[in-house]
Amino acid sequence: MRPTLSVLKVAVLSQPFKRSQLGIFQGKSKQYGNNVPFSKHKSRRTWLPNVQTKRIFSDALNQSVKLKVTTRALKTIKKHGGLDNYLTKGMKPSELSYEGMRLRVGVLDAIRTPLPANAQLRKSPAFLKEQKKTAGKARLAEIIEAQRAALNRVKLNRKPTLEDARKVRMEVMETLGLKVTPDRNRDNRRAILGFLHQRANSRQKVLLQGTS
Repeated sequence: MRPTLSVLKVAVLSQPFKRSQLGIFQGKSKQYGNNVPFSKHKSRRTWLPNVQTKRIFSDALNQSVKLKVTTRALKTIKKHGGLDNYLTKGMKPSELSYEGMRLRVGVLDAIRTPLPANAQLRKSPAFLKEQKKTAGKARLAEIIEAQRAALNRVKLNRKPTLEDARKVRMEVMETLGLKVTPDRNRDNRRAILGFLHQRANSRQKVLLQGTS
C-alpha cells in the first residue's frame, strides 16, 4: 500500500532543536556559524540560547511552576504581567511549544473553575507578602516598646549603674527571642570586689592603730 500525501508530509517534518519543546524559548533556537580568525581558516561552531531554570508563580494554578525559559521569554512574561497572561493573551497557540501548550491548557481549565475568593486571596503571593510585612512591623514595634520601657525604668533611678544596663540588655535579648546566657563571672567579680574592699578596710585600720 502506498503512503498518502499527508503521511509523507508528517515524515519529512524535522525538529532541529527538540530542547525548545521542553520549555518556553519564544522562538530562540540553536544557531550555526563559523569562527573566522585572521588566517581566514574557518571552523564551524554553534550558539546556544541563554536558557535559565526558573520557578514562576501562576495565579490560576496557585503554585510555582519550574520551567526552562530563555531570557527573552522572561522579559516578555514580565511585560505581560505574569505567566498566565503570557500563555493566554501574549502568545498565539501556534507560537508555543509542547510545554507551553500544556501549561496553557492547565491555566485555562483553572480559570474556568476558579477557587473561592477567600482561599484564592489567602494563597496569593501579594497577600502572603503583606501578611509577612505586617508581622515584621508588629514585631519591630514590640521590640521598640520593650526598649523604651526598659530605658524608662533606668531613668527613674538617679544614678544608673552597670547592673541596670545589664538588665536592659537581658530584657531586650529576651524580647528578640535570643538565647540569654547567664553571667557566671558576675558573682565571682562581686566576691573579689568584696574581698578587696575588706582588705583595704583592714589595712586602713592597721595604719590608724599604728599612728595612734
